Amino acid sequence: MSMPPDLPHSATDGVQYFNGHGSSYFDGDAPVARPVTLMVDPASRVLEIGLPLYNGDGVRWPLDEIRRLEDTAGQEGVILRWTGDPLARLHLRETSMLGAMQYLTRKAPPKGRSRLAAWALAAVAAVALQIGVLVPLLADRLATFVPPAGERALGEATFGQIRRALAGSGLPPLPTCESDDGLAALEQMLVALGVERDTKDAIKVFVLDHEMVNAFALPGGYVVFFRGMIDAAQSPNEIAAVLAHEVGHVENRDPTRHALRSAGSIGILGLLFGDFAGGAAVLFLTEQLISASYSQGAESGADAFAYGMLENAGVSPAALGDMFQRLREEYGDAEGVISHFVSHPTLGSRIALAREAARDDTKYGEIIGPKAWRALKSVCAPNLLPPPLD
Repeated sequence: MSMPPDLPHSATDGVQYFNGHGSSYFDGDAPVARPVTLMVDPASRVLEIGLPLYNGDGVRWPLDEIRRLEDTAGQEGVILRWTGDPLARLHLRETSMLGAMQYLTRKAPPKGRSRLAAWALAAVAAVALQIGVLVPLLADRLATFVPPAGERALGEATFGQIRRALAGSGLPPLPTCESDDGLAALEQMLVALGVERDTKDAIKVFVLDHEMVNAFALPGGYVVFFRGMIDAAQSPNEIAAVLAHEVGHVENRDPTRHALRSAGSIGILGLLFGDFAGGAAVLFLTEQLISASYSQGAESGADAFAYGMLENAGVSPAALGDMFQRLREEYGDAEGVISHFVSHPTLGSRIALAREAARDDTKYGEIIGPKAWRALKSVCAPNLLPPPLD
């Protein structure tokens, strides 16, 4: 690199030359201060650092990537570095050229571990976007295109898997309760609630012989009660309220949406975490957190659907709140942080909404009579009917 050695500050064709006397360059490989000549080319936005005593070789630093080091160890002038070379330093005596460098104090782009952390953060954000936005959006869209036959097949397969899982390894599937009178009582409830019957796509209700206090809906119109839920109920209206809630899920196609979303979320998380020790636990916990807000919205919608269905059947919507009240007394509620890891809104809020939905000026009745209620309570043990009600 050839340039006038003693020009303090001049310009030729826009190129600015600076007096490099007293300035020195350290390449980072050896602790040797090398005298330099300096030139700024505004057109290409670079600082030419000439090394005349070293065969004329030099380096080029982009002006926008030059940073100033604050710690000069008591030396006069300033110390500069280039973000593209973390070790090289320029000890600059001539400070008039600093005006050409606009980003001396800007934070340098991340390097090494910082860059890795930045990429990792970007990857996590991308996964969160896919799981939190794209997967639910696609699930909602795809659910409307799944044919009824496909939903029924999915529901049937899922129901079989649940029965096998609850029975335990190597045992026959968990039995369903088959009392004709008990199942007839459930059918009577469906008719009273105005649920469409006698079609190939009609809702199918099953009772599993298990003490769990729960009920749920599956794709394809499957509604499943556990014996424990029927045992816990103190009136037929409470079971009717739960049944109406699950019918709401079926009508809104919530089970299909949730199945599609869960499959997409677990697939993405599986690609991210891989199959390593503890990976299944991470996937399960993360999926529960991801599904919480979606399921809470679906549960609230099913509750609202049930209120209208119960009202039309002459049953108080408060029956749903009564069932929730009993569950809260037995199992507690989900408040605070833990509420983010459950798939339902807090029982307290649901109790209040159910009772608000009941009209004070309406006379409500029982959805089925005492005999049918006794049969339903013994749906899993028809030979052990409870005594008649007084």
